[in-house]
Amino acid sequence: MKLINRGFIIRRLPPLNSIRIFEAAARNQSFAAAAEELSVTASAVSHQIKTLEEYLGLVLFRRNKRKVELTPLGEQYLVSIKYALDEIEIATKRLTANPESDIITISVAPNFLTRWLMPRMQRFQEKYPDVELQITASTGLIDFNKSNTDMAIYFGSGDWHDIDVHFLRNVLLVPVCSPSLLGSRPLNTPEDLRKHTLIQVSTRLYEWPEWLQLAGVEKSGFGRGLQLSSSQLATAAAQEGLGVALADSTLTSREINEGKLVMPFNLMLDTHKSFYLVHQKNRLLTYGMQAFKDWVIDEMHKSCV
Repeated sequence: MKLINRGFIIRRLPPLNSIRIFEAAARNQSFAAAAEELSVTASAVSHQIKTLEEYLGLVLFRRNKRKVELTPLGEQYLVSIKYALDEIEIATKRLTANPESDIITISVAPNFLTRWLMPRMQRFQEKYPDVELQITASTGLIDFNKSNTDMAIYFGSGDWHDIDVHFLRNVLLVPVCSPSLLGSRPLNTPEDLRKHTLIQVSTRLYEWPEWLQLAGVEKSGFGRGLQLSSSQLATAAAQEGLGVALADSTLTSREINEGKLVMPFNLMLDTHKSFYLVHQKNRLLTYGMQAFKDWVIDEMHKSCV
């Protein structure tokens, strides 16, 4: 009998349930923990692992009294299996996501949230009354594959390769302080900063030296200053009259327009960092996500003109 190749592909796949159990056992380094996670018995886990090993003709685990350990071949197999399962999970999320969804969860850098986004939220609500935003403040990076977060606003260099990145604006720093601070000690030239407390962000102590160099001021001769953990706190401290801070020129525009902060010098330091809107790579944007993306890019353009 002549066999005719009709283009069918017969995949040689191991039992998929065994694959799922293998990944859980390898990740937990315990058959018992995998059983608890998957709501099966430990003996069922052991049986499925044995079935998989027999199918492959390989030993994937070393069995010890209290725990199990992957063999070198098991470690190699886990890398590929985890990637495959992640891809299945991502594909499923994309397929089942409602493209007409009007609820989106957003993670935003705190300073950006309080000083730029919140004062403009009413404009978004008026333009898109059918979209509900659920916002959290966070400085950390999001694992979109494992998080319910739809979008985030990051501050950095934009060199994140596992997500889709949309540029919003460059960050330029300018000295700001309370108007009351200038009553007793005016700031007529950058040299006058020696008479004031310089407020610094503890993780970016290089910013004031770079601004002083840009202004042509010798860095020696300054006091210790005041260090705070975030830009948000540094700007708040400046508003309270505790010293002079370097703040984002756009994020502090409202306080400056309201007279709560002043810019003694209009010399801006380019941080070579920016704000970016990011989301899961290649994700199909829902209605709400597309609305927020279009709006925030448009608003940012207006505020930078």
